[in-house]
Amino acid sequence: MAEVRTAALPAIANPAALGLGGFALTTFVLSTHNAFPTQAPDLTWVGLAFFYGGLAQFCAGMWEFRTGNTFGATAFATYGAFWMSLAFFLVLALWGKVPGGDVTKDVGWFLLAFAIFNTYMLFWSARVNMSVFLVFLTLEITEILLFIGNFNGSAAGNGLVALGGWMGIVTAIVAWYGSAAVVANSMRVKPILPVGKPLWS
Repeated sequence: MAEVRTAALPAIANPAALGLGGFALTTFVLSTHNAFPTQAPDLTWVGLAFFYGGLAQFCAGMWEFRTGNTFGATAFATYGAFWMSLAFFLVLALWGKVPGGDVTKDVGWFLLAFAIFNTYMLFWSARVNMSVFLVFLTLEITEILLFIGNFNGSAAGNGLVALGGWMGIVTAIVAWYGSAAVVANSMRVKPILPVGKPLWS
C-alpha cells in the first residue's frame, strides 16, 4: 500500500510581539497626555485604542488561544478589550452621553476594576519570565495611581494622574522591550535579547 503523506502544518508565529507592541504604543501615547497634556497629543490615543492597542491586541489574544497559551490569550484579549472600551467611553462622553461630573469617577471605577484583574495576572506573570512580570508590575502601579487620581478628581497633568502618566510611560517602555525581544529572539536559535527567568515555577 502506498504511504499517505499529509502536508505539514505551518509554524505559528508568536502573537505576543504584536500584543505587547500594540499595548506599549497606545499606553505611551495616552500616558504622555496624562503626564504633560499641554505638550503631548490629546485625542490621538483614541484611534490607537480602537485599532492597535484594541483590535490588534485583541486579535493577538485570540491567536494565543491557538498556541495553547491561556495566560497570553487572557492578558492580550482583556487589554485589547480594555482599550476599545475606554475609547468607546470617551466617545460617549464627547457626545454628551455621560454627565460631565461623572467622567473622572467613572474612569476611576473602570481603572479600579482592571487593577483587580491585573493583580492576579501579576502573580501568574511571575511564572512566565522577568520581562512579562515587569510589564504587569509597572502596569499595576500605573493603574493604582490613575484610579486613585481619578477618584480624587485630578485632571491630566496634575497630582496622581500626572504621576500615573509618567509610570505609564515606564510601562510602555518595558512592554516595548518585551515586544522587541519576542521579534528578535524569533529570528535566531540563540536568544538575542534576554527576558529573564520566571520568578517561580
